[in-house]
Amino acid sequence: MNNLVEREEKVKVAIEIAIKVGLLALVLYITFLIAKPFIAITVWGIIIAVALSPLINSLEKRLGNRKKVIIGFTVAMVAALLIPTYMLSGSLIESSTNVAQAMKEGSFTIHPPTQEVKEWPVIGKKAYAFWDAASHNLRKTLEPFKENIKEMAGSIFSALGSGLSTIFMLIGSLIIAAVFLIGRDGAVKFYQNILRRIVGDKGEEWAVLSTLTVRSVVTGVIGVAVIQATLALIGLGLMGVPFAALWGIIIMFLTIIQVPALIVIGPIIAYVFSQGSGTAEIVFAIYMLIVGASDGVLKPMLMGRGVDVPMLVILIGAIGGMMLMGMIGLFIGAVIFALAYTLFGLWMAEVEVEEKTEAK
Repeated sequence: MNNLVEREEKVKVAIEIAIKVGLLALVLYITFLIAKPFIAITVWGIIIAVALSPLINSLEKRLGNRKKVIIGFTVAMVAALLIPTYMLSGSLIESSTNVAQAMKEGSFTIHPPTQEVKEWPVIGKKAYAFWDAASHNLRKTLEPFKENIKEMAGSIFSALGSGLSTIFMLIGSLIIAAVFLIGRDGAVKFYQNILRRIVGDKGEEWAVLSTLTVRSVVTGVIGVAVIQATLALIGLGLMGVPFAALWGIIIMFLTIIQVPALIVIGPIIAYVFSQGSGTAEIVFAIYMLIVGASDGVLKPMLMGRGVDVPMLVILIGAIGGMMLMGMIGLFIGAVIFALAYTLFGLWMAEVEVEEKTEAK
């Protein structure tokens, strides 16, 4: 009889636990669905806050009043994003409208190619023939590629729309980052408490490691982008390429979002060779190709600096994270991989301690 009563009590307890766990899981799931639209922008806000914290601290020491410094810096950054976006969008819409109108009226013309185009490696003769035909009758030349042009135009406008949404998300992330930076002490304490609940006494150490890892990846990504853009701008300026500053900005943006700069550099080299094929053009082409491929050398040099984790671990985490989660994975992947490496190191250290203890 006692056994039966005990069994019934255990069943009741098990059912009660199952109900509570089920309700808790349901609440957590609904909470996740509610928070899901804001997770990406909040994570970006945290990453930006961590990356900008040293700069804000430096400005605070010089100018005082941390809150005003953060607000002023945020307003300046938002303006730096919105003003060029507005100007480029207006210019792009106007240019697209003018080109479309000119194409309909048949007044859109292309300058004929120079003889140097024939000397381009591999594609020279075909490029010259196509370019020459387009300069005489553009509509007839492009007629066989009508569907391809429509698809490409759709892809371009889709990419532009995605770019605009990314810019607005970045603006929202900057505002969230400003909130975190203003409440720095509370945010840091909250993060440390979370890690203490997860990993115990190592929580504070892991908080520092994750912070340094994010800053290391930011330095690697932004640093490489600035160096590549600057080197490219020097070459473009010396060759007198039109809109050199704009191309430099585009190269920097592509490098930041982890798109190869050669996508832009290749057509620029082709344009330069269309104007001539002397020694200067050959040197320019070699120089720009080196600049376009320089990120493969610069990233390993800049990533991992200031972090007590091998550079290769940071690099693998950043690249793998980006392949898994996109741009935001650069930072999340590097942090998780660095923490996993540290955890693995602690586990191995415990094995070594046990072996030494047994030897004694």
